[in-house]
Amino acid sequence: MKVSVIWSSPNESGLTNSAAKQFMNGLVKAGVEVNEIWLNRKKIQHCVACGDGWGNCRKTGECVLPDDFMSIYRDLQDSDGIVFVSAVYWSDMTECMKSFIDRLRRSEATKNHFLDGKRCVLVACAGGTGRGTLECLHQLEQALTHMGMRAYDRIPVVRYNSEYMLPMLEKAGEVYADKLANGFDMYY
Repeated sequence: MKVSVIWSSPNESGLTNSAAKQFMNGLVKAGVEVNEIWLNRKKIQHCVACGDGWGNCRKTGECVLPDDFMSIYRDLQDSDGIVFVSAVYWSDMTECMKSFIDRLRRSEATKNHFLDGKRCVLVACAGGTGRGTLECLHQLEQALTHMGMRAYDRIPVVRYNSEYMLPMLEKAGEVYADKLANGFDMYY
């Protein structure tokens, strides 16, 4: 089994990185192959709404921009599960994650539907007050819903709760691996 953990923060040693690592530790502990995708180290351009506003992505399901998007998209298609981890900026996901999600939604929701039905975990990490984590998780889930993906869990991590939430994320990774292998007891 393979799970892609796609995370975004420019800070290599911050809260978001720690959260992603803890979740990945749980997945590895459960025997899952982990595909780590650090978006800030990838070249991801923003959508240019080419053509008539829908462009090639609507017609063929592929983006024409020459960057890392299509490679990451293929990785997600080959994954049994996907974990999205984002730092929170102004009650939303990072700009890098938004650019990626916007392009993914155009290719996925209008043509391909390769990710339809995938169960995901969403993690939002805020180093400030933490007030924006729930809004960020909501925005992420809305985008995934357009593509037919489902959030299995939504986890807010803030500076205040990081002492107990970071260790919990390792256990969350183990549980997620078990649910992917043995089924979810949730109705969607």
